[in-house]
Amino acid sequence: MPKKRILVATGGGDCPGLNAVIRAIVRRTSQEPDWEVVGSIEAFNGILKDPPEVVRLTKRDVSGIHIRGGTILKTTNKGGPFAWPVEQPDGTWATEDRTEEMLNRLKDPLGVEAVISIGGEGSMDIAQKLHERGLNVIGVPKTIDNDLSSTDVTFGFQTAVEIATDSVDKLVTTAASHNRLLILEVMGRYAGWIGLSAAVAGGAHVALIPEIPYDIEKVAEAVNERMQGNRGYCIVVVSEGAKALGGERVSQKSDQVGYQNEMLGGVGHRLLAQLKQHMDIDARVMILGHLQRGGTPTAYDRILATQFGVKAVELALEGKFGTMVSYRKPHIVDVPIKEAINKYNYVSLDSDLVQAARGVGICLGD
Repeated sequence: MPKKRILVATGGGDCPGLNAVIRAIVRRTSQEPDWEVVGSIEAFNGILKDPPEVVRLTKRDVSGIHIRGGTILKTTNKGGPFAWPVEQPDGTWATEDRTEEMLNRLKDPLGVEAVISIGGEGSMDIAQKLHERGLNVIGVPKTIDNDLSSTDVTFGFQTAVEIATDSVDKLVTTAASHNRLLILEVMGRYAGWIGLSAAVAGGAHVALIPEIPYDIEKVAEAVNERMQGNRGYCIVVVSEGAKALGGERVSQKSDQVGYQNEMLGGVGHRLLAQLKQHMDIDARVMILGHLQRGGTPTAYDRILATQFGVKAVELALEGKFGTMVSYRKPHIVDVPIKEAINKYNYVSLDSDLVQAARGVGICLGD
């Protein structure tokens, strides 16, 4: 008699800890004699390709992958069942809904009885829509931005903060040596968790996050105070989604077919140009970019990812579909996916982290 199948998919941006989740899912499922795991290459796109790119995953396949960054199943934020790119006769591109076809393929020929979708807010939104269409799906939250509100923290976030903090530490030495202002631009589309955490941990002097539009005159005042007439130095950490009072985020529209997200980046250079209107200063900008997504996950993220993977399998075995794994300290629990995507996890202005930043004298631009 054929075994029941759990299909695993990783969607959205890559993230340290993804492989640890995949490994945990496979190892936990291997203890169930009637079940096995398959993986879809590049999120749900693998199911829709001809022929489908779906691979069986055994304990041997996932041995040792928990220490590796990225995902062995690959990932994408283009395409998907609701908006599959299709080239038109005139060379332009349109999208079509292939959801029903994908659901049919999962049943036959793939024989999938449960799907574990690992992803961030966008992936969880897709998972909820698929659940409403009848898919037996479990969500696992993944995002370095820590922007899902129904879990205390997501795996990958801690690793991204470690990388950003290490960068602040290194910039301090070169900034002090040259009496410079150094601006570090970090990820954080709409939530400033990475930027604020790295600023506190690294001892930055200014932290600008999306939740607090900055007053450039107040930022300039804080920088001037630190520079001490070009005899001191200053470190500014700015989230990619930060913006000035009355201004807009620095972004551009992607020219990639099927890519829906707003492409952010460049706020560090805009901030420097704004500051130079207020002062004559020796300054440099560093954009950390995708370095925050790469590399070996921290021990914390490996542990959390492993707990999430095990819990996801157990939810599937219990038939608790339409739910997302969640960390509610000290427990790994589950919440409805619909609840998980209902509210965005912004940095609250009265949060303890914001108060700590103000308490040690970090300027937040307001």
